[in-house]
Amino acid sequence: MGASRQAVKVRSRRSAGDVLQGLAAVAALAALVAGVPFALVTFFGSPVPEHLPTADDLTQRLGPSSLITILVLLVWLAWLQLAACVIVEVYAGVRGVGVPARVPLAGGTQSLVHRLVVATLLLFTATTAIMPAFTSRDLHPARPVQTQSQQLERIPATPAEVTTPALAESVQSPPVRKAKAQKIYRVQPPHGRHHESLWEIADKCLGDGRRYPEIYELNKGREQPDGTRLTIASLIRPGWVLVMPDDAVGAQVVPAHDLDDRSSPAKAGAGRPDPAEPLPPAPQPGGASSTQAVPPPRDDADRPPQVSPVPEQAGRGEGGQGGAAPQERPVTGPVAPGQDFGWPQSLALASLLAAGLLAALGRRRREQMWSRAFGHMIAVPDGDAAVAEQALRLGADTEATKLLDLGLRQMSKALAVDGRTPPTVYGVHLGSDSLDLWIAPADREPPAPWEAHDGGQVWRLHRDRADDPALDPDGLRDVLAPYPGLISIGTNDNGRIMVDLEAAHGLIVLRGPETVRRAVLAAIAIELATNRWSDHMRITLVGFGEELSHIAPDRIRAVASLAEALPELEARAEEVRQALAASGAASVLTGRCRGVFGEAWMPHYLIMADQPTTEEADRLVALARTGQRMAAGYIVPGDVQGAKWTWEADPVGRLQAGVLGFEVEAQMVPEQHYRAVVELFRTAGRLEGVPLPEPADEPASGVVNAEQQPVVDVRLLGPIEVDAPGPMDESRRALCTEVLVHLATHPGGVHPTVLSGAVWPRGVTAGVRDATIARVSDWLGRDSRGRPNLYYDDAGRIKLGSEVRVDWSVLRWLVWRSAAEPASETAYMSYALDLVRGPLLADRPRGRYAWLAADPLEYEAGARVVDVAHRLVVLRLEDGDARGAVTAARAGLRLAPADEGLWRDLLRATHATGDQAQLRATAEELRGRAERDMMLGHLRPETEALIEELLPQYRRVSI
Repeated sequence: MGASRQAVKVRSRRSAGDVLQGLAAVAALAALVAGVPFALVTFFGSPVPEHLPTADDLTQRLGPSSLITILVLLVWLAWLQLAACVIVEVYAGVRGVGVPARVPLAGGTQSLVHRLVVATLLLFTATTAIMPAFTSRDLHPARPVQTQSQQLERIPATPAEVTTPALAESVQSPPVRKAKAQKIYRVQPPHGRHHESLWEIADKCLGDGRRYPEIYELNKGREQPDGTRLTIASLIRPGWVLVMPDDAVGAQVVPAHDLDDRSSPAKAGAGRPDPAEPLPPAPQPGGASSTQAVPPPRDDADRPPQVSPVPEQAGRGEGGQGGAAPQERPVTGPVAPGQDFGWPQSLALASLLAAGLLAALGRRRREQMWSRAFGHMIAVPDGDAAVAEQALRLGADTEATKLLDLGLRQMSKALAVDGRTPPTVYGVHLGSDSLDLWIAPADREPPAPWEAHDGGQVWRLHRDRADDPALDPDGLRDVLAPYPGLISIGTNDNGRIMVDLEAAHGLIVLRGPETVRRAVLAAIAIELATNRWSDHMRITLVGFGEELSHIAPDRIRAVASLAEALPELEARAEEVRQALAASGAASVLTGRCRGVFGEAWMPHYLIMADQPTTEEADRLVALARTGQRMAAGYIVPGDVQGAKWTWEADPVGRLQAGVLGFEVEAQMVPEQHYRAVVELFRTAGRLEGVPLPEPADEPASGVVNAEQQPVVDVRLLGPIEVDAPGPMDESRRALCTEVLVHLATHPGGVHPTVLSGAVWPRGVTAGVRDATIARVSDWLGRDSRGRPNLYYDDAGRIKLGSEVRVDWSVLRWLVWRSAAEPASETAYMSYALDLVRGPLLADRPRGRYAWLAADPLEYEAGARVVDVAHRLVVLRLEDGDARGAVTAARAGLRLAPADEGLWRDLLRATHATGDQAQLRATAEELRGRAERDMMLGHLRPETEALIEELLPQYRRVSI
């Protein structure tokens, strides 16, 4: 399966209390199932009437006997409902089919029967296989065994792995006594995607797969040939040597003293590998991941006899400042919330949350750009807010967010075409190469391009299928999000784990230290408010304050108390019930899948940071206990009686998801990071803008005379392109390019310590940094006079030589010249726009260039190019050159394709050409772009007004 399942502790012997509880459950079931009908038949006779009722029976007066008959009939109906509950629960428990079917109008009755059936099954077998979602909400699991890093290919789930960790771990007993080591079994290599499991080995060698805990207990903690140890029942590796019980069939018999030799590592001193991080740091190609601490050897045959100054100055810089920037530290593992540390790793590790926040931030900054005055750029974040955005840029996984969003919508659309309803998803695993849905009950027929695994319990969508035509956003624009309540709860060794709030069908409580609880709940609230895989929703926050409503005001409502929120929540639940009845949809999932009564399925979620009072909790439990999906989810802290799911968080940020069986490194946004994110959005809300740098301040670095051919050409206004004479290893190109871009955009020079903090925000050794700088120096080579194109100045700063041309520096110089020579303003601006090939630094790799968050480059480049394009459009229209104005507007849109000010310039310029067909095509192009925009999805009023003015019949014809 996509993620490793947690350990299942199952005992083979029952205590006296378990036996008594089971016997009582058997007696209660017998009394209810057999005793009730026996008593009714004995005292009141058969429920089947001797003759059919006539019209006189319906009109006669009611007497005591008639009332008794009606009451007896009601008791018979209640008994039939109870019998149906027993059949459903027994079938689900014995067959392990997953979440048991819901008997209509039997919420309390089915809950009671559920407990009795579980107790009865435990009486007859201590290893009953029951799905996690089937387990009683009142059973709380013991802490699962710590998982070990799995370096090999992920192991698919087996029947043993899908049993309920919560139920099994709640049955405490002494461990199984280890048998004498006489028989062994060697785990076989995988065949395709099939791996052996303890269940299969027990079934093959012991005749009963449910005896796999005996094998687990015999081998728990035993060192294996590869140096690792068995620490979790669902994780075994090919080549491991397992000690088997004495009655094992098909196992190899060996002398006891040979076992240690067989299970010892092949090499002396081999130990266990270090545990994997919850989310590995972003890869550092080239020097960042190299063990080389010195510059590579140089071929000096074709160079001047003097030594290149880079390595020499590098050593001097290292001695002066010493290695990496002190404020940057590598991500090393879980950190307790509230701990003071320099790098906001919780934001960098939250890949989906980071992607959502950056999308919301981009939407806000677009509005800032539209509101800024000519000659101004939007405000640049600083301090903790800038560091927070840097972490978000490093961690954001927009491709995974897109895959999750489009994949779920495509699945819903394909199932609707087949007349099917999306399955109940109780867990999602998002790994490096696939998206896995854990569903119940199992279904072996997912729609393409999804694939069924583990007998249909897992639906998988590979990341390499992201370009599948079925996942085209244009074809899924009108499909409602089927699972808007999906939230990330954390990561394990294999990827990110998500759960669906709506699948709880009741209240979710989170227990643990208050600082940890608030950090987890803040992360849930932020991700819900900004995610892409949800449509319109309502989130009511209690105890968070008003800050989060600044992030997503269209989704979030903050209130002071639960009592203030309950009336709206209850009214919304009633609206959903009425919509279900009116639409004829069997469930909310059906309604979303088929697209009927669209707004009726808009979810409403409650997230509380403060514990509710007893009265509030009772009212909330009654509201949440629906027995079916109601487009709602409720999560509160503390300990509330009657909660459906209970999650536990420990002081170091480890979270156990109760009956779901997940144990993860919790996704958290601690208080200091929460404040930084809020400040980031406050900065994005400032509309006054910042003046662009004065023309007189324009440096000449990066500009080469027209008569002089540049030795190195660095192009940033579009996809990053570097023309340099030296060699460059492709595996190190991305890192060296980022170093070069940082130097190219800081023509005044950069100190090595500042460069370390920018390019390696998690930290780097001085040796790796200097080796990378040396590679960049070799790449750039020397100028026409034999001087290095990358050198250290007298102050120890790294600078680029005079024959390195940077298109961004040339553009700024041309803008400066246009202001200095008004007679040639049009020509200089035209030359400047010719340099623009696309968005700034387009196609830069994920996880790099995070330093742009605190650098004015993006903000200045966008404002300056838009201003130049707008000014050139105005000048050319004044000169009667409408075609030239269109060209200028299109040039500006290459860098800022979403700027509606330039689109309005383009509409005016196109209108001035007199080509009505082209004007209509431009308006349609703009409207289509707005409809596909995931951030806004609509045009600004002034743009709509201009279209109506220039094309009076456009709206009527387009409709």
